[in-house]
Amino acid sequence: MSAHCCEHDTPKAESLVNLPRYRKILWIALIVNAAMFLVEIGAGFQSGSLSLLADAVDFAGDALNYAVSLAVLASALAWRARAAMLKAVSMMGFGLYVLGAAVWSVWHGGVPQATTMGAVALLALVANMAVAWMLYAFREGDANMRSVWLCSRNDAIGNVAVFMAALGVFGTGSAWPDLAVASLMAALALHGGWTVLRQARGELGEGSAKGDRHGHVH
Repeated sequence: MSAHCCEHDTPKAESLVNLPRYRKILWIALIVNAAMFLVEIGAGFQSGSLSLLADAVDFAGDALNYAVSLAVLASALAWRARAAMLKAVSMMGFGLYVLGAAVWSVWHGGVPQATTMGAVALLALVANMAVAWMLYAFREGDANMRSVWLCSRNDAIGNVAVFMAALGVFGTGSAWPDLAVASLMAALALHGGWTVLRQARGELGEGSAKGDRHGHVH
């Protein structure tokens, strides 16, 4: 991240829900992730790389997440928290899927094409870093905004890991670096999903408490 990006003040969550800039960034992120899904799913099957396929599934999930975020952007806190819980479950489901695929590939997978892995991983890294940079100022918002930031941050980390796996596959002639990175991406998804889920549950409780107080007032 650039120093300029780090200097932004973090807006309050309540002031962000109708912010045109945030809505525009979400649309850009949705388009970028949908496009990268198409690129990586093709490259993953062509190269035989599990980490690229895992990253492609992640891009598809993120595109869906951004669409959900746009749908609930102007909704009450409770609805944004419910959307965040849905996204958290999808992140954790993705993690479990990748772990299962990695175990299957130990016995049935071949050696992926390192050159394709590395080139596509660099392209994906550029795309994710651009999205993460745009979302950086909104990382401390509500659970829904936090989930969007975590998705972009985890994706950028995953792209670096896929590139390192490509170097490992090239150097060793083995599929193990690819499988190790796929497992790392699964762990990131599980941790990120659990973090968002905890915050969303807290915000749901906060929304319920506020509703009870308003009910007593009336």
